[in-house]
Amino acid sequence: MENASKALLIAGAILIVILLISLGIYIYSQAQQTINSVNMDEQQITAFNNKFAQYEGDGKSGSEVNAMIDLVISSNQAAYAEGAKEKYIEVKGSAGAKVTLPPASGDYTPTVEKVKTGKTYEVIFTYQAGLIHEIEIKDD
Repeated sequence: MENASKALLIAGAILIVILLISLGIYIYSQAQQTINSVNMDEQQITAFNNKFAQYEGDGKSGSEVNAMIDLVISSNQAAYAEGAKEKYIEVKGSAGAKVTLPPASGDYTPTVEKVKTGKTYEVIFTYQAGLIHEIEIKDD
């Protein structure tokens, strides 16, 4: 009887180890997919970010910020057509500006709110995997 209980404990331990190894392989493959999905080289990332670089910083006029919002919309539409989710940019902030991200499926019609043109704003970029991922617009 004692040998049977030890055998059950060993079998249970082996099953737990197999489960942990399977979980590790699953997590590794998910991470590998994420890495492979951003299949842009450094020059492509720099070129993508440079389209928006002139808009970053303090003292940006409302018309500059609205031009950037239009650029974000066209960039998101192009990324959506390519299926390149890593290139989506969300715009938000206390200044009232907003551009929503494309949906998982269906047509992309962004929700857009622009800023007032008679004011100045601070534009802050947040990066993810080297690409601009989020733009925050604050009243200056």
